[in-house]
Amino acid sequence: MKTKDITALTDKELKEKISEEKLTLTKIKLGHGISPMENPMRIRTTRKLVAKLLTESRKRSLSKSANN
Repeated sequence: MKTKDITALTDKELKEKISEEKLTLTKIKLGHGISPMENPMRIRTTRKLVAKLLTESRKRSLSKSANN
């Protein structure tokens, strides 16, 4: 997911996407622990996507608090 796609999300969609991707990351990690994945780079890309989403969420919360 590109940065411009992330910034286009609403706050509600962003929170839903964060929880969805965290769940996906957990499932991927557990699955990889049981039997090796074909593409272990998927763990890294999912982890980075979660970080991007959390960064955007934090940026929005800081901008809201600065405006008040």
